[in-house]
Amino acid sequence: MKSKKPYSLQWLSTAVIFTLMMFPACSQQSMQRAGQGAVTGAAVGAVGGIVSALVFGGDVGDAAARGAVWGGSTGAASGAISGTVADSNQKKAQQATELEALRKKLGDDTFQGLVTLAECKHEVALRYGRKATASNNPDYALAGLWLQTLVYADSGQIDQARTMFSQLMDKDDNITAESQAESELETAHKQLVEIRKEYNLVAKCS
Repeated sequence: MKSKKPYSLQWLSTAVIFTLMMFPACSQQSMQRAGQGAVTGAAVGAVGGIVSALVFGGDVGDAAARGAVWGGSTGAASGAISGTVADSNQKKAQQATELEALRKKLGDDTFQGLVTLAECKHEVALRYGRKATASNNPDYALAGLWLQTLVYADSGQIDQARTMFSQLMDKDDNITAESQAESELETAHKQLVEIRKEYNLVAKCS
């Protein structure tokens, strides 16, 4: 009777070699996913900077700089891939803290809407915006209105975006005319497109 031991060793050797060959690929994929997640988080933070300026006042055109504070810079995102494990973890923790602060500032529904808006998921973002608008917190409600208006503009529904101006004027003390609302919206949308470009996302949704 022939021994099966040589066959078992051969199978084991093949399995080990296959595993070692697969490990770098899996590690690379995991690193890429981690990097993409960090970039998305940074992009959401930057878009959040736009909405934060619209709600609480400030220069909407300077939203990119605020976004670096809220969501971390491109360097912080790339550090998740190229930096040391310790640096990566520290940057991720810092970004998570900053994004949580943004969530509390604008409300959970608007924050989730920003995530989906950054990824061109307009219908989902609108649902979050409408839910936020129904909030008893006036800041959250206003953030929801601006989110909806920005989503309409980003999806090419300019006329629909303009129908939101009267509601914005009712809720936003900083907006006193529809022309002012339109100017703020145009600036905000341009910043949204630039942020997507900066973080290697689809700049203009199809």
